[in-house]
Parts: sequence; structure tokens; C-alpha cells
Amino acid sequence: MDPFPKEGEGAAAGEPSRGAAPSSGVVVQVREKKGPLRAAIPYMPFPVAVICLFLNTFVPGLGTFVSAFTVLCGARTDLPDRHKCCVFWLNIAAALIQILTAIVMVGWIMSIFWGMDMVILASYKEQGIPQQL
Repeated sequence: MDPFPKEGEGAAAGEPSRGAAPSSGVVVQVREKKGPLRAAIPYMPFPVAVICLFLNTFVPGLGTFVSAFTVLCGARTDLPDRHKCCVFWLNIAAALIQILTAIVMVGWIMSIFWGMDMVILASYKEQGIPQQL
């Protein structure tokens, strides 16, 4: 059997033609599965998130450390079933990982990406997009 149909065979075999519009649509919902550290990133006000990104860029882990305290001040996270103190300590752990691994550049890069995630989540909050993305 030839894996590539010859000209005219596809339509004759009952396959839809490439130019035809689909007759029915399928709605697909994609949910990102986040680990506990990633889900602990708080939804902060946009200016605070930008400051944390700036701090994380120049002093790895410092912006993440500051963001941990926003959890204690009422910032929401993707871990609603966990207590504030637990989420606070998860953020402190992420900051320590960033600080300790900054020597080999891994922590510095992780810190910058963490700050970018903070800004992205803050923009979701500002635009009113639901948290479950």
C-alpha cells in the first residue's frame, strides 16, 4: 500500500479534500500542569511584578524572595487548597534554589524566567483572565 495517494485518489477514497472546510468543529481545552513551586508564584499587582523581575535579573532570587511576602499580604496563587504559610515557604525555597544555583548560571536563568512568569501572571490579573490557564 502506497503511503502517499496519487493525484485524485484521496477524493475517490472518501477522504475530505484539503481545501474543504471541516463540517464540525471540536473545542479543545488545554490546561498547563504546574508543579508546586511554579504554582506557588503569586498573582501580584503589575508594578510589583515588574519590580520583582528587575530584582531577579540583577540579584538572582531577590525578586522571588520579595514575592513570597506578597503571599502573606493576600496575593493569590494557583494553590488555593494550601495554607498561606505553606505557599510562603515554597516561594522562599524557590528563592534559595535560585540563589544557591546562581553560581553555575542555572539559578540566574531560572530567576529571570521566574520574574517573567510573575509579570505574565500579573498581566493576566490586570486583564481579568481567569487564573486556571
